[in-house]
Amino acid sequence: MADQKMKPIWYFVGLILMAMGGLIVLSGIYQLFNPPAVTTVLAQTHPDIWWGGIMMLFGGTMYLKTRK
Repeated sequence: MADQKMKPIWYFVGLILMAMGGLIVLSGIYQLFNPPAVTTVLAQTHPDIWWGGIMMLFGGTMYLKTRK
């Protein structure tokens, strides 16, 4: 038990970003196939898929760098 190290905060931040990004991507994919009745001006660019992917990528990078 004495050899165990504490995980840095960035480990958990990476996990949270990956989870939130995954949920945003899933909601974007859902809205891709079932568009809402009222859309915004730039809805055709699907920003939720882009930003969810960026969050997952950044969270995965943070997770992999601090998982030691």
